[in-house]
Amino acid sequence: MINFNGNITSGEDNILTQNRAFLFGDGVFETVKIVNSKILYLEDHYFRLMASMRVVRMEIPMNFTMEYLEEQILKLINESNLAISARARITVFRNDGGLYLPKTNEVSFLITASAQENSLYEINKSEYEVDLYKDFYVTKQLLSSIKTTNKMINVTGSIFAHENGLANCLLLNDSKNIVEGLQGNIFMLSGKKLVTPPVSEGCLNGIMRKQILATAKKIEGIEIAEEIISPFDLQKADELFLTNVIMGIQPITKYRKKEFTSNLAHLLVQKLNESITEN
Repeated sequence: MINFNGNITSGEDNILTQNRAFLFGDGVFETVKIVNSKILYLEDHYFRLMASMRVVRMEIPMNFTMEYLEEQILKLINESNLAISARARITVFRNDGGLYLPKTNEVSFLITASAQENSLYEINKSEYEVDLYKDFYVTKQLLSSIKTTNKMINVTGSIFAHENGLANCLLLNDSKNIVEGLQGNIFMLSGKKLVTPPVSEGCLNGIMRKQILATAKKIEGIEIAEEIISPFDLQKADELFLTNVIMGIQPITKYRKKEFTSNLAHLLVQKLNESITEN
């Protein structure tokens, strides 16, 4: 028997009573972008998911190949009439049983999908103000670099941003350096030098982060570096922008009293879209 919102029931129909992703955050996930029935950056997503499962000691099923993952996502997309432009999330969680110590390392998965308004990436031109989130800190460890179902710092940070009229917040690590935004990796342009924190600082090993690094390297005159970013560095930057695979690039227009341009962000979005339409 369980008490669910004040009602005593058998609990047999409540799938959350033993679900380890719900009870312990014992899950990992990937969110992918689909354009015209093609999963963008599929290989990168697949290998990051496999690496995440290994980090948390999940047993990877023999049939869980990249082709199988693609087939399962596209089956849902096509049956939902979302093939033109969509986002999908695959969550992998350890099967029921046990407390902190699981009874098995075998897994199940759940895929959900929703429509996206635009298939190609677009720059959001509205004001986008950010500030630091200091209530909790990201630790510099391997778990911080993968996508687990424990995202409480992102949830509480998003509530803080909403309560303070901010579009987003920047997270700090335990050394008080900038790690990332609540919904993506951060890049900083100072002069001709484009900087993003190294993964060792605790930031997510982002799929779009990888694309931006590769794309920016091809732009003449731009120097690329993975270096520590302190809060003081933000005041000296010419551009700041956030990246993830769903939104692409989101320029930051204001941090405290400092305002920023977005010229490089626009150029990078153009090149990202060119690579999508060419493939």
